[in-house]
Amino acid sequence: MAQPILMPNVGISVESCILTEWHKKKGDTVKEGDVLFTYETDKTTADETATASGTILETFFNEGDDIPVMTVIGVLGNPGESTAEFAPKKKEEPAAAAAPAAAPEAPAAAAPAEQAAPATSNVPAEGFVKVSPRARALAQKAGVDARFAVPTGAEGRVVEADIRALIEKGPAATYAAAGAFNGAAGTGLGGRFSVADATAPAAAAASAAPAAPAAAYVDEKMTGVRKAIAKSMTLSLSTIPQLTHTLTFDATEILAFRKKVKANAEALGLANITINDIVLFAVSRVLAKPEHRALNAHVLEGDVVRYFSSVNIGIAVDTEKGLLVPTLVDADKMSLNELSKKAKELAVACQTGKATADMLHGATFTVSNVGSYGVENFTPVINPPQTGILGVDGITTRVRVVDGEIKTYQAMGLSLTYDHRVVDGAPASRFLVDVKNTLENFTVLLSK
Repeated sequence: MAQPILMPNVGISVESCILTEWHKKKGDTVKEGDVLFTYETDKTTADETATASGTILETFFNEGDDIPVMTVIGVLGNPGESTAEFAPKKKEEPAAAAAPAAAPEAPAAAAPAEQAAPATSNVPAEGFVKVSPRARALAQKAGVDARFAVPTGAEGRVVEADIRALIEKGPAATYAAAGAFNGAAGTGLGGRFSVADATAPAAAAASAAPAAPAAAYVDEKMTGVRKAIAKSMTLSLSTIPQLTHTLTFDATEILAFRKKVKANAEALGLANITINDIVLFAVSRVLAKPEHRALNAHVLEGDVVRYFSSVNIGIAVDTEKGLLVPTLVDADKMSLNELSKKAKELAVACQTGKATADMLHGATFTVSNVGSYGVENFTPVINPPQTGILGVDGITTRVRVVDGEIKTYQAMGLSLTYDHRVVDGAPASRFLVDVKNTLENFTVLLSK
């Protein structure tokens, strides 16, 4: 018996998903458990598998389409079964569609010409151009301008197939000349538009067909991840009274410890323990102390504060889609080696689009490390409903007086942003000092 293939409902906050790839086409035979298609939400990418065996009788959407959850996107069943009852309802056509039957025949005659439309265009599209994530990535890799592609996706969206057609039949640009690309063929390898073509004298360009002027700007809609980040950060800054305290600590001990671990990691079977792992480990132990419970909490509606018995640390991960924050569940109960391995697994899942909704929820506190970029001080923004976030800054060389002599040492900065509705300045400062002392005496912490 024929059954619908649905775009899954993957969370209460997800209204639609982008169909990124069909793994099975119309007419293909599938077995239960086979991957039917891949879809993308505002935070992750996932595969949908067949719940029964059969044949793909029909598909109603193309790759790159943005589809509401629980919409029928295809039909699985036995050959010959009807699929009409599963077809999603389309939007009603404008009133003009109800024109008299005696309309002129000229439009019908023009139909063949429309069907024979070229796969590429010599004139870039004006204004906003809808481009699927896969199409945008391929265009950037190949050095072509997606504006020159003829869209075939739903609602005028440029999908991956359109970019491939553009690559095959249309001109491309080298990476360095992409900004000046005007759609013309060039003198570079394979006819690519190069920097030399962009800077060639006007006389050389005169022999070719007039090129369209370069756009003064490009409008692009926010991706799903960016919209989610924008919503969360706007909510945070508009509803939470936030203050940030900063201090630095002597990083000499953790740097020396990290050096020893790195030198002996293979012999001892240790993970690649990083400075960030060490900071996460220290923070998990400090947050577990009763005196700091206000920073391991959520503010709920109705002026209720929920204090957690376990420390679940959100770790900010930079990805191509934007910032994602997976959760180290029960971080205060992990060994340093376990924490290091788990943190890397979560980071890889986010960067490869394999992070699940469960991985991205449940954090009671967040740590954001931008020290690798050389940032010496910044103001992290709280992730609601959490009450605090710790920013980890870069390492700098400082001086101090020791026994009457000026000596240098490696210092590292910490920036704590806290919710002043729940945490006052004094306890926030005490938390920072506690983290500082723990990191400066890290080997003592490990002996406990």
